[in-house]
Amino acid sequence: MPTSLLEGNSLLVVDVGATTTRAAYFDVVEGVYRFIAAGQAPSTAESPYRDIGLGVREAIESVQAVTGKSFIDADRRLVMPSQPDGSGVDSFAATLSAGPSIRTAIVGLLSDVSMESARRLAESTYSRIVERVDLSDRRRADEQIDALLRARPDIVILSGGTDGGAARSALKMLDTIGLACFLMPAEKRPAFLFAGNASLSDDVKGLMEGLTTSLHLSHNVRPSLEVEDLDPAMKDLAEANIAIRRKQINGVEELEGWSHGHILPTSFAAARMIRFLGSGAMGGALGVNLGGASASIAAGFASGGLSLKTYPQFGLGENLAALLQNSKLEDFTRWLSLDIHEGALRDAIYQKSLYPTTIPATPEDRVIAQAIARQALHLAVRAARKDFPASARAPRHDLMPYFEMIIASGAALSDGGTPGQNLLLLLDAIQPVGIAQIMLDRNNLLPMLGVAAEINNLLPVQALESGAFQNLGTTVSVVSGASYGTPILQARLKYGDRNETRLEVKQGALEAIPLGVGQAAQLSLQPLHRADIGFGPGRSHTTSIHGGALGVVIDARGRSLQLPSDAVRRRELFKKWLWTLGG
Repeated sequence: MPTSLLEGNSLLVVDVGATTTRAAYFDVVEGVYRFIAAGQAPSTAESPYRDIGLGVREAIESVQAVTGKSFIDADRRLVMPSQPDGSGVDSFAATLSAGPSIRTAIVGLLSDVSMESARRLAESTYSRIVERVDLSDRRRADEQIDALLRARPDIVILSGGTDGGAARSALKMLDTIGLACFLMPAEKRPAFLFAGNASLSDDVKGLMEGLTTSLHLSHNVRPSLEVEDLDPAMKDLAEANIAIRRKQINGVEELEGWSHGHILPTSFAAARMIRFLGSGAMGGALGVNLGGASASIAAGFASGGLSLKTYPQFGLGENLAALLQNSKLEDFTRWLSLDIHEGALRDAIYQKSLYPTTIPATPEDRVIAQAIARQALHLAVRAARKDFPASARAPRHDLMPYFEMIIASGAALSDGGTPGQNLLLLLDAIQPVGIAQIMLDRNNLLPMLGVAAEINNLLPVQALESGAFQNLGTTVSVVSGASYGTPILQARLKYGDRNETRLEVKQGALEAIPLGVGQAAQLSLQPLHRADIGFGPGRSHTTSIHGGALGVVIDARGRSLQLPSDAVRRRELFKKWLWTLGG
């Protein structure tokens, strides 16, 4: 990038969430882009305000208080570009996850082909599928139309037909959708995304123009029966998402004006960065975000592939009550490290669904909050894992693939918990395998960097290198079938000053080896009894690592993690694990 661009071009980014609105300021320091400051404020998307602009301004003002710069003028408008007096900012971008689940109807041909692709596409954003129509649907055409009218979708996704393939069945489905939209009041008509047979694009445009609030024609998600390509349609669906939010939420249109259209759904923007990080790592990268509106799981693989799943049903806000109805209370109590009555836990879950911004005030509150977060994230990761590509390298089909880097963010992980509490929560919920560096994105910068890349593709790279994320440490998660207490791993950590630490790890143990932030060391691992650390049963490995808040953590508790059925024994183990990690 030309040096002239590095002399200015400061950037202000806001992320509007369901419970919190965050703002971050980036600028050039000594010729390199750096993350300068962050601020936050409660989101104002819901009543009594119902205007995200209020929360956005408060978050920006909190950045002003830190930096001493002025970004908002006396009329409460953004000052852009930067002014000679030092006020203002050169560019602005935004991400958005606030708002209700987007009611989505998916329509396709084959239930196990195009409909599955449509489902995976819909789950890449903040969707709730409310209706499905395909060729195997035994309802008459008028019944299908009535079903679409009752579902009141915000968007209809039509997929099906290979490129250049048969068109008659897809056109029949299109007629059904068109008639349903025609019967809806103009202001209630859904957005429409076509991601099927490319040869039908003109027919779709001719029929649906005027019958939908926004029309999006994308590349075919199934150009052939053997190939699925969701990437172009995910980008078009992200644009449709913002168009829907413009109708639903006051203040979105103003943000679009400030950002000159550089506004993306939060999960999609974060997934861009995960794809970038994963393509540069042999083991890929995993991003997890657990917020009030949803849980989002993005996996980027060395091949350049991306899997993005966004689950409103696993968010820590109003959907918690529904989650409790669809889960056993025991699924939550198994994660408790204190003896807490089931009634108190149930009440806490309902209270959290009503007041998602509350922060734990007592040790009991924190234990409950972290148990809820564990279960929600565990369910989200388990659901997302089913749609990871078959080529993703994993020790067993029922375990996570190997990821070299894991980045976690969200309200549940930035509410003041210790690094040890946060790391244990992630190990329990995700249950990674192999060697991974785990980072904590306390300021939710990942999606901000993802949308910033649209304006300046150098800024995200340099900001990542500046240490904007907290390195929790390097984890070694061992897969072994050995009996409890059997030695399964010998570890040696050799420091730069030639001192070293040796450790024998037994099945069922959780161990930590100190390695301070910024320190470098050589980690040598020798599995025993055919234990697997990510390179095959019994295969040793030596790698260079850098220290984090918790150094090196070796998790030999088993994959999948099996907790004792006895509650007292289970709580004692949790206390022991937290003690090991300084919690």
